[in-house]
Amino acid sequence: MKVLTTRAVKTAALAVLLASTAACGLPRSGPNKAEIFKGSVLREGDAFIVTVNQRVTRATAVTPALGFSSAFQNAGVVGSDTISAGDTLALTIFENVRDDPLLGNTGQRVSALSEVQVDGQGYIFVPYAGRIKAAGQTPDGLRQAITRKLDAQTPDPQVTVQRVAGDGSAVSVAGSVGANGVYAIERPTRTLSAMIARAGGVSIEPSVAIIRVTRGKQTGSVWLQDLYANPALDIALRPGDKIVVEQDTRAFVALGATGAQNRVPFETQTLSAIEAIAIVGGLNTSLADPTGVFVFRNEPAEIANSVLGRKDLQGDQRMVYVLDLTQPTGMFEARDFVIRDGDTVYVTEAPFVQWQKTLSAITGTAGAADSIATAGSGG
Repeated sequence: MKVLTTRAVKTAALAVLLASTAACGLPRSGPNKAEIFKGSVLREGDAFIVTVNQRVTRATAVTPALGFSSAFQNAGVVGSDTISAGDTLALTIFENVRDDPLLGNTGQRVSALSEVQVDGQGYIFVPYAGRIKAAGQTPDGLRQAITRKLDAQTPDPQVTVQRVAGDGSAVSVAGSVGANGVYAIERPTRTLSAMIARAGGVSIEPSVAIIRVTRGKQTGSVWLQDLYANPALDIALRPGDKIVVEQDTRAFVALGATGAQNRVPFETQTLSAIEAIAIVGGLNTSLADPTGVFVFRNEPAEIANSVLGRKDLQGDQRMVYVLDLTQPTGMFEARDFVIRDGDTVYVTEAPFVQWQKTLSAITGTAGAADSIATAGSGG
Protein backbone atom coordinates (compact mmCIF):
# COMPACT_ATOMS: atom_id res chain seq x y z
CA MET A 1 0.00 0.00 0.00
CA LYS A 2 1.28 3.47 -0.93
CA VAL A 3 1.70 5.77 2.07
CA LEU A 4 0.24 9.30 1.70
CA THR A 5 2.68 12.20 2.03
CA THR A 6 2.25 14.77 4.78
CA ARG A 7 1.37 17.47 2.25
CA ALA A 8 -1.32 15.27 0.69
CA VAL A 9 -2.84 14.48 4.06
CA LYS A 10 -2.96 18.18 4.96
CA THR A 11 -4.56 19.09 1.65
CA ALA A 12 -7.19 16.39 1.92
CA ALA A 13 -8.06 17.27 5.52
CA LEU A 14 -8.29 20.99 4.71
CA ALA A 15 -10.61 20.31 1.78
CA VAL A 16 -12.88 18.13 3.87
CA LEU A 17 -13.13 20.64 6.73
CA LEU A 18 -13.66 23.63 4.43
CA ALA A 19 -16.47 21.77 2.69
CA SER A 20 -17.99 20.94 6.07
CA THR A 21 -17.77 24.60 7.19
CA ALA A 22 -19.39 25.84 4.01
CA ALA A 23 -22.19 23.30 4.30
CA CYS A 24 -22.99 24.12 7.91
CA GLY A 25 -22.62 27.90 7.65
CA LEU A 26 -21.07 30.26 10.12
CA PRO A 27 -22.88 31.37 13.30
CA ARG A 28 -24.44 34.83 13.25
CA SER A 29 -27.13 36.84 15.03
CA GLY A 30 -29.60 36.96 12.12
CA PRO A 31 -30.03 37.85 8.43
CA ASN A 32 -27.69 40.29 6.73
CA LYS A 33 -28.74 43.35 4.75
CA ALA A 34 -28.78 41.53 1.43
CA GLU A 35 -31.04 38.79 2.78
CA ILE A 36 -33.47 41.33 4.25
CA PHE A 37 -33.67 43.22 0.96
CA LYS A 38 -34.42 39.95 -0.84
CA GLY A 39 -37.71 39.91 1.05
CA SER A 40 -38.81 43.15 -0.58
CA VAL A 41 -42.03 43.30 -2.58
CA LEU A 42 -39.88 44.55 -5.46
CA ARG A 43 -38.09 41.19 -5.41
CA GLU A 44 -41.26 39.12 -5.09
CA GLY A 45 -41.11 39.16 -1.29
CA ASP A 46 -43.95 40.12 1.05
CA ALA A 47 -42.57 43.22 2.81
CA PHE A 48 -42.21 46.84 1.82
CA ILE A 49 -38.70 48.10 2.58
CA VAL A 50 -38.62 51.86 3.14
CA THR A 51 -35.72 54.16 3.87
CA VAL A 52 -36.60 56.52 6.73
CA ASN A 53 -36.71 60.22 5.92
CA GLN A 54 -38.63 63.20 7.28
CA ARG A 55 -41.77 62.38 5.30
CA VAL A 56 -41.79 58.78 6.51
CA THR A 57 -41.16 59.94 10.08
CA ARG A 58 -44.17 62.28 9.97
CA ALA A 59 -46.45 59.64 8.42
CA THR A 60 -45.56 57.01 11.02
CA ALA A 61 -45.49 59.21 14.13
CA VAL A 62 -48.53 57.62 15.78
CA THR A 63 -48.75 57.47 19.57
CA PRO A 64 -51.54 56.08 21.78
CA ALA A 65 -54.38 58.58 22.10
CA LEU A 66 -55.44 58.73 25.73
CA GLY A 67 -57.96 61.10 27.21
CA PHE A 68 -61.47 61.53 28.53
CA SER A 69 -64.64 62.01 26.53
CA SER A 70 -66.77 65.13 26.87
CA ALA A 71 -69.12 63.21 29.17
CA PHE A 72 -66.29 62.87 31.68
CA GLN A 73 -64.91 66.38 31.20
CA ASN A 74 -68.26 68.17 31.37
CA ALA A 75 -69.36 66.56 34.62
CA GLY A 76 -69.33 69.17 37.37
CA VAL A 77 -67.83 68.71 40.78
CA VAL A 78 -70.09 66.86 43.20
CA GLY A 79 -71.02 68.93 46.23
CA SER A 80 -69.28 67.63 49.31
CA ASP A 81 -72.59 67.61 51.20
CA THR A 82 -74.74 66.01 48.53
CA ILE A 83 -76.44 62.84 49.72
CA SER A 84 -76.13 59.73 47.55
CA ALA A 85 -77.62 56.24 47.48
CA GLY A 86 -75.73 54.10 49.98
CA ASP A 87 -75.02 56.92 52.42
CA THR A 88 -75.81 56.50 56.07
CA LEU A 89 -77.56 59.39 57.81
CA ALA A 90 -78.12 60.35 61.42
CA LEU A 91 -81.47 62.05 62.12
CA THR A 92 -82.40 63.86 65.33
CA ILE A 93 -85.97 65.06 65.82
CA PHE A 94 -87.04 67.47 68.61
CA GLU A 95 -90.75 67.65 69.47
CA ASN A 96 -92.46 70.46 71.37
CA VAL A 97 -94.66 68.16 73.44
CA ARG A 98 -93.98 66.39 76.73
CA ASP A 99 -96.96 64.15 77.40
CA ASP A 100 -97.52 62.41 74.09
CA PRO A 101 -94.62 62.79 71.63
CA LEU A 102 -95.08 61.35 68.19
CA LEU A 103 -91.83 59.42 68.01
CA GLY A 104 -90.56 59.00 71.58
CA ASN A 105 -91.93 57.74 74.86
CA THR A 106 -93.84 59.97 77.31
CA GLY A 107 -91.59 62.75 78.47
CA GLN A 108 -89.02 62.06 75.76
CA ARG A 109 -88.87 65.06 73.47
CA VAL A 110 -85.77 64.05 71.49
CA SER A 111 -85.73 61.04 69.18
CA ALA A 112 -82.49 59.93 67.50
CA LEU A 113 -82.34 57.74 64.42
CA SER A 114 -78.60 57.04 64.32
CA GLU A 115 -78.32 54.85 61.22
CA VAL A 116 -80.72 55.54 58.40
CA GLN A 117 -79.55 53.95 55.16
CA VAL A 118 -80.27 55.62 51.82
CA ASP A 119 -81.53 52.76 49.64
CA GLY A 120 -80.52 51.98 46.08
CA GLN A 121 -83.28 54.18 44.69
CA GLY A 122 -82.16 57.09 46.84
CA TYR A 123 -84.95 57.01 49.46
CA ILE A 124 -85.04 56.80 53.24
CA PHE A 125 -87.89 55.86 55.54
CA VAL A 126 -88.76 58.06 58.52
CA PRO A 127 -91.50 56.92 60.91
CA TYR A 128 -94.71 58.93 60.43
CA ALA A 129 -93.09 60.84 57.57
CA GLY A 130 -92.92 57.90 55.22
CA ARG A 131 -90.60 57.36 52.29
CA ILE A 132 -88.64 60.49 51.37
CA LYS A 133 -86.25 61.11 48.47
CA ALA A 134 -82.80 61.78 49.95
CA ALA A 135 -80.30 61.18 47.13
CA GLY A 136 -79.31 64.38 45.36
CA GLN A 137 -80.35 66.58 48.27
CA THR A 138 -78.18 68.38 50.77
CA PRO A 139 -78.65 67.60 54.47
CA ASP A 140 -80.46 70.93 54.86
CA GLY A 141 -82.79 70.20 51.95
CA LEU A 142 -83.62 66.79 53.39
CA ARG A 143 -84.17 68.38 56.83
CA GLN A 144 -86.78 70.70 55.38
CA ALA A 145 -88.50 67.83 53.57
CA ILE A 146 -88.75 65.76 56.77
CA THR A 147 -89.97 68.81 58.73
CA ARG A 148 -92.80 69.39 56.26
CA LYS A 149 -93.88 65.76 56.51
CA LEU A 150 -93.93 65.76 60.33
CA ASP A 151 -95.31 69.25 60.85
CA ALA A 152 -98.88 68.15 60.30
CA GLN A 153 -98.59 65.51 63.01
CA THR A 154 -96.48 67.09 65.74
CA PRO A 155 -96.26 70.81 66.51
CA ASP A 156 -93.20 72.66 65.23
CA PRO A 157 -90.79 69.71 64.92
CA GLN A 158 -87.07 70.53 64.84
CA VAL A 159 -85.00 68.18 62.67
CA THR A 160 -81.27 67.81 62.13
CA VAL A 161 -79.68 65.66 59.40
CA GLN A 162 -76.05 64.58 59.30
CA ARG A 163 -74.11 62.35 56.92
CA VAL A 164 -72.21 59.90 59.09
CA ALA A 165 -70.74 57.80 56.29
CA GLY A 166 -69.96 58.51 52.69
CA ASP A 167 -70.21 54.97 51.36
CA GLY A 168 -72.66 56.07 48.69
CA SER A 169 -70.45 58.92 47.47
CA ALA A 170 -67.41 56.72 47.15
CA VAL A 171 -65.04 55.50 44.48
CA SER A 172 -62.75 52.48 44.31
CA VAL A 173 -59.03 52.95 43.69
CA ALA A 174 -56.98 49.92 42.65
CA GLY A 175 -53.78 48.95 40.90
CA SER A 176 -50.37 50.52 41.36
CA VAL A 177 -51.23 52.96 44.15
CA GLY A 178 -50.06 53.29 47.71
CA ALA A 179 -53.23 51.84 49.22
CA ASN A 180 -56.00 50.10 47.27
CA GLY A 181 -59.46 50.67 48.71
CA VAL A 182 -62.82 52.42 48.63
CA TYR A 183 -62.66 56.13 49.37
CA ALA A 184 -65.43 58.62 50.06
CA ILE A 185 -65.73 61.66 47.82
CA GLU A 186 -65.11 64.45 50.28
CA ARG A 187 -64.38 68.13 49.85
CA PRO A 188 -60.60 67.65 49.37
CA THR A 189 -60.97 64.60 47.09
CA ARG A 190 -63.57 65.53 44.51
CA THR A 191 -61.19 65.36 41.51
CA LEU A 192 -59.15 62.53 40.01
CA SER A 193 -55.69 63.80 40.95
CA ALA A 194 -56.78 64.52 44.52
CA MET A 195 -58.26 61.03 44.91
CA ILE A 196 -55.05 59.40 43.63
CA ALA A 197 -53.11 61.42 46.19
CA ARG A 198 -55.60 60.29 48.87
CA ALA A 199 -54.82 56.67 47.94
CA GLY A 200 -51.11 57.23 48.54
CA GLY A 201 -50.07 58.24 45.05
CA VAL A 202 -48.75 55.90 42.38
CA SER A 203 -46.24 53.17 43.23
CA ILE A 204 -44.69 52.93 39.74
CA GLU A 205 -42.66 55.30 37.62
CA PRO A 206 -44.92 58.26 36.75
CA SER A 207 -43.65 58.25 33.16
CA VAL A 208 -45.28 54.86 32.48
CA ALA A 209 -48.37 55.21 34.68
CA ILE A 210 -51.80 55.16 33.02
CA ILE A 211 -54.97 56.12 34.89
CA ARG A 212 -58.22 54.43 33.81
CA VAL A 213 -61.61 55.59 35.05
CA THR A 214 -64.75 53.51 34.49
CA ARG A 215 -68.09 55.21 35.01
CA GLY A 216 -71.07 53.02 34.20
CA LYS A 217 -70.43 51.65 30.71
CA GLN A 218 -67.86 54.31 29.79
CA THR A 219 -64.12 54.11 30.30
CA GLY A 220 -61.55 56.84 29.83
CA SER A 221 -57.82 56.84 30.40
CA VAL A 222 -55.01 59.34 30.67
CA TRP A 223 -51.26 59.37 31.21
CA LEU A 224 -50.44 60.40 34.76
CA GLN A 225 -47.97 63.01 33.55
CA ASP A 226 -50.60 64.49 31.21
CA LEU A 227 -53.07 64.59 34.09
CA TYR A 228 -50.70 66.72 36.14
CA ALA A 229 -49.64 68.86 33.19
CA ASN A 230 -53.15 69.61 31.87
CA PRO A 231 -55.76 70.74 34.44
CA ALA A 232 -58.56 70.11 31.91
CA LEU A 233 -57.94 66.36 32.27
CA ASP A 234 -58.40 66.44 36.04
CA ILE A 235 -62.03 65.30 35.86
CA ALA A 236 -64.57 65.55 38.66
CA LEU A 237 -65.44 62.22 40.23
CA ARG A 238 -68.83 60.60 40.53
CA PRO A 239 -70.09 58.04 43.07
CA GLY A 240 -69.28 54.54 41.88
CA ASP A 241 -66.30 55.51 39.71
CA LYS A 242 -63.68 52.78 39.39
CA ILE A 243 -60.13 54.14 39.21
CA VAL A 244 -57.29 51.82 38.18
CA VAL A 245 -53.62 52.81 38.00
CA GLU A 246 -51.62 50.49 35.78
CA GLN A 247 -48.24 50.36 34.10
CA ASP A 248 -47.88 50.85 30.37
CA THR A 249 -47.68 47.36 28.78
CA ARG A 250 -46.14 48.39 25.46
CA ALA A 251 -42.83 46.81 24.50
CA PHE A 252 -40.49 46.30 21.56
CA VAL A 253 -38.04 43.51 20.73
CA ALA A 254 -34.33 44.19 20.18
CA LEU A 255 -32.34 41.67 18.13
CA GLY A 256 -29.06 41.43 16.27
CA ALA A 257 -25.85 43.31 16.95
CA THR A 258 -27.11 45.35 19.90
CA GLY A 259 -25.87 45.54 23.45
CA ALA A 260 -28.68 43.20 24.56
CA GLN A 261 -31.29 41.08 22.82
CA ASN A 262 -34.55 41.12 24.69
CA ARG A 263 -38.19 42.16 24.87
CA VAL A 264 -37.98 45.68 26.25
CA PRO A 265 -40.84 47.61 27.91
CA PHE A 266 -41.34 51.26 27.07
CA GLU A 267 -39.91 53.66 29.62
CA THR A 268 -41.68 56.79 28.36
CA GLN A 269 -44.89 57.76 26.56
CA THR A 270 -43.02 58.15 23.27
CA LEU A 271 -39.90 56.28 22.29
CA SER A 272 -37.63 57.05 19.34
CA ALA A 273 -35.45 54.57 17.47
CA ILE A 274 -32.28 56.11 18.89
CA GLU A 275 -33.72 55.87 22.42
CA ALA A 276 -34.70 52.23 21.85
CA ILE A 277 -31.15 51.41 20.77
CA ALA A 278 -29.75 53.26 23.79
CA ILE A 279 -32.02 51.36 26.19
CA VAL A 280 -30.51 48.02 25.10
CA GLY A 281 -26.94 49.27 25.44
CA GLY A 282 -26.43 50.83 22.01
CA LEU A 283 -24.87 49.16 18.99
CA ASN A 284 -22.35 46.40 19.66
CA THR A 285 -19.14 48.12 18.61
CA SER A 286 -17.50 44.80 17.73
CA LEU A 287 -20.31 43.53 15.51
CA ALA A 288 -22.83 46.17 14.43
CA ASP A 289 -23.25 47.69 10.99
CA PRO A 290 -24.54 51.26 11.57
CA THR A 291 -25.85 51.32 7.99
CA GLY A 292 -28.15 48.37 8.75
CA VAL A 293 -30.59 49.36 11.48
CA PHE A 294 -34.04 47.97 10.68
CA VAL A 295 -37.48 48.33 12.27
CA PHE A 296 -39.95 45.56 11.43
CA ARG A 297 -43.63 46.39 11.86
CA ASN A 298 -47.14 45.44 10.73
CA GLU A 299 -48.48 48.80 9.57
CA PRO A 300 -52.19 49.68 9.21
CA ALA A 301 -53.23 50.20 5.60
CA GLU A 302 -53.92 53.90 6.14
CA ILE A 303 -50.36 54.59 7.27
CA ALA A 304 -48.81 52.20 4.75
CA ASN A 305 -50.60 53.98 1.89
CA SER A 306 -49.38 57.32 3.19
CA VAL A 307 -45.80 56.13 3.51
CA LEU A 308 -45.74 54.54 0.05
CA GLY A 309 -47.80 57.23 -1.71
CA ARG A 310 -50.49 54.71 -2.64
CA LYS A 311 -54.24 54.28 -2.14
CA ASP A 312 -54.82 50.64 -3.03
CA LEU A 313 -53.42 48.77 -0.03
CA GLN A 314 -55.90 47.11 2.32
CA GLY A 315 -55.31 45.47 5.67
CA ASP A 316 -52.11 45.44 7.68
CA GLN A 317 -48.91 45.57 5.65
CA ARG A 318 -45.49 44.19 6.51
CA MET A 319 -43.10 47.13 6.58
CA VAL A 320 -39.34 47.22 7.09
CA TYR A 321 -37.96 50.67 7.86
CA VAL A 322 -34.26 51.23 7.21
CA LEU A 323 -32.09 53.62 9.22
CA ASP A 324 -28.54 54.46 8.15
CA LEU A 325 -26.77 56.07 11.09
CA THR A 326 -23.74 56.94 8.97
CA GLN A 327 -25.66 59.39 6.80
CA PRO A 328 -25.35 63.14 7.64
CA THR A 329 -28.97 63.19 8.87
CA GLY A 330 -29.06 59.55 9.99
CA MET A 331 -28.92 60.26 13.71
CA PHE A 332 -31.62 62.91 13.38
CA GLU A 333 -33.89 60.49 11.49
CA ALA A 334 -33.35 57.86 14.19
CA ARG A 335 -34.06 60.46 16.86
CA ASP A 336 -37.36 61.44 15.23
CA PHE A 337 -38.60 58.00 14.12
CA VAL A 338 -41.18 56.77 16.65
CA ILE A 339 -41.05 53.17 17.87
CA ARG A 340 -44.45 51.57 18.47
CA ASP A 341 -45.77 48.67 20.51
CA GLY A 342 -44.76 45.32 19.03
CA ASP A 343 -41.94 46.67 16.84
CA THR A 344 -38.79 44.63 16.26
CA VAL A 345 -35.57 46.65 16.17
CA TYR A 346 -32.86 44.66 14.40
CA VAL A 347 -29.24 45.62 13.75
CA THR A 348 -27.24 43.67 11.18
CA GLU A 349 -23.65 42.60 11.60
CA ALA A 350 -20.93 44.44 9.71
CA PRO A 351 -19.63 42.57 6.62
CA PHE A 352 -16.12 42.24 8.03
CA VAL A 353 -17.52 40.27 10.97
CA GLN A 354 -18.38 37.39 8.66
CA TRP A 355 -14.90 37.62 7.13
CA GLN A 356 -13.41 37.38 10.58
CA LYS A 357 -15.53 34.37 11.36
CA THR A 358 -14.55 32.79 8.05
CA LEU A 359 -10.87 33.41 8.67
CA SER A 360 -11.19 32.01 12.17
CA ALA A 361 -12.89 28.94 10.76
CA ILE A 362 -10.17 28.50 8.13
CA THR A 363 -7.42 29.01 10.71
CA GLY A 364 -9.03 26.47 12.93
CA THR A 365 -9.47 24.16 9.96
CA ALA A 366 -5.83 24.48 9.01
CA GLY A 367 -4.83 23.63 12.56
CA ALA A 368 -7.05 20.58 12.47
CA ALA A 369 -5.52 19.58 9.14
CA ASP A 370 -2.05 19.82 10.63
CA SER A 371 -3.10 17.56 13.47
CA ILE A 372 -4.56 15.00 11.10
CA ALA A 373 -1.49 15.14 8.89
CA THR A 374 0.82 14.69 11.86
CA ALA A 375 -1.20 11.75 13.04
CA GLY A 376 -1.18 10.28 9.51
CA SER A 377 2.58 10.57 9.05
CA GLY A 378 3.22 9.16 12.46
CA GLY A 379 1.24 6.07 11.57
